Amino acid sequence: MAMFMAAIEGTIVATSMPSIVAKLGGVQLYSWVFSSYLLMQAVTVPIYGKLSDLFGRKRVFVAGILMFLAGSVLCGFAWSMPSLVVFRFLQGVGAGAVQPLAITLVGDLYAIEERGRTQGYVAGVWGLSSIIGPLGGALIVQHLHWSWIFWINAPFGLACIFLVTRYLHEDVSRRARSIDYPGAALLLVAVSALMLGLTHGGDWGAAELASLGAVALVSWALFIVQQRCAEDPIMQPGLWRNRLIALANVATLTAGIVMIGLIGFLPTLVQGVLGGSALVAGFALSAMSIGWPIASVITGHVIVRAGPRRLVLLGGSVLLAGSIAVALFAAHGPLTAGLGCMVVGIGLGTLNTTFIVSVQTSVAWAQRGAATGTHMLMRILGSALGAAIFGGVLNVSMQRFLAERAAEASISLDSIQGLLAGGAHAAPAVALSSPLSALLQEGLSSSLQLVFWGVVVSSAVTLAVVSGMPAVRLGGAAASASSSPNPPIR
Repeated sequence: MAMFMAAIEGTIVATSMPSIVAKLGGVQLYSWVFSSYLLMQAVTVPIYGKLSDLFGRKRVFVAGILMFLAGSVLCGFAWSMPSLVVFRFLQGVGAGAVQPLAITLVGDLYAIEERGRTQGYVAGVWGLSSIIGPLGGALIVQHLHWSWIFWINAPFGLACIFLVTRYLHEDVSRRARSIDYPGAALLLVAVSALMLGLTHGGDWGAAELASLGAVALVSWALFIVQQRCAEDPIMQPGLWRNRLIALANVATLTAGIVMIGLIGFLPTLVQGVLGGSALVAGFALSAMSIGWPIASVITGHVIVRAGPRRLVLLGGSVLLAGSIAVALFAAHGPLTAGLGCMVVGIGLGTLNTTFIVSVQTSVAWAQRGAATGTHMLMRILGSALGAAIFGGVLNVSMQRFLAERAAEASISLDSIQGLLAGGAHAAPAVALSSPLSALLQEGLSSSLQLVFWGVVVSSAVTLAVVSGMPAVRLGGAAASASSSPNPPIR
């Protein structure tokens, strides 16, 4: 229930943002409604994971849900776009606890034989939310006030708090705890600088971007040094010396790049090049959400027997095959694009379920929260990195194409860039059979082709990374390590 609440938030808000902007204005802050949430989620995910190892899952999980609900309620009362952005920051702080701790609790509550199966069901929640979210958002803004986009979280969150406080029991040993405050501060600065550069770097000049990059590099370097010196570090260096965990984290980052490459740019192909509606684009992309949960559930059932190495090699191969299919055939029509996305979803579902179960099984209870939080941070960073890379590829390619071809249609580059930005005449221009429309579609097609081949490269890197995954039996020594000492939770 908690995972569904957090997972549906992204899709339901994205669908409703045009209506929210129409009411509140402040279109220049449009992207900050999303990036503020994502930024705080990325910053707090590993911190919450470590706090749950120190103080127990229950109290940290409940605190996160309360902050998420507080942010949701305040978002519904927002009177302007700046206030909405501020409240989304608070909501993101809560989301940083909800998602990783829900997954961590599965690792705590279930033995290895059941853990993979249950994590597969949890992953299916994401697929369900991506289908229900857009539909629910459209119905709410059409028949109710937009505030209910956020207030709808309240009953789910309150039910989660009731169930957790009543039925989740844990016995966390009372011992002296050393909180790594300097490490938390450095991580906050490092992740914030990196995420800001990735999500908003294109809006700033070279000097500002260079300064932000320097802050990120210095902060990360100091954070690494601090983790080596801290008594109880947020990210224990030993986790990264574990080959399985390190490779799973890197592959999760590259798989996140693949995922955002399709989620962010396939709708542009369907609508801008193929002439399909937003609904058609949504259906093409939702095919990924169908393949992902199916693969996750199947993977969860066979992971103990098959072993993680076989499954990640299978998932990586399927991911690469699906990416190649999208690059080669997506431009042929929405149906072929959707089929390619479904194959990619199968690959992602196989990989992600295998990764999270393998990571959690490789560590003891006292490290599981930090290990899960770090793993989820890599997924978030991968999505942000992919959006920045592919967005840059698309922009540079379009600018180069239009600079070479603009004279043919006797139009300026600025006018076409305004059209691409979603101006008032964007949709009619694309729909009309005109030189401008044809030029725009040709440029979009060639530029998006580069993006999709970039997705193929990222998939190939993912497969190369998982090829180094060690062959371990999750039911053997790894399982013993993960259950010793026995988790103080039931």
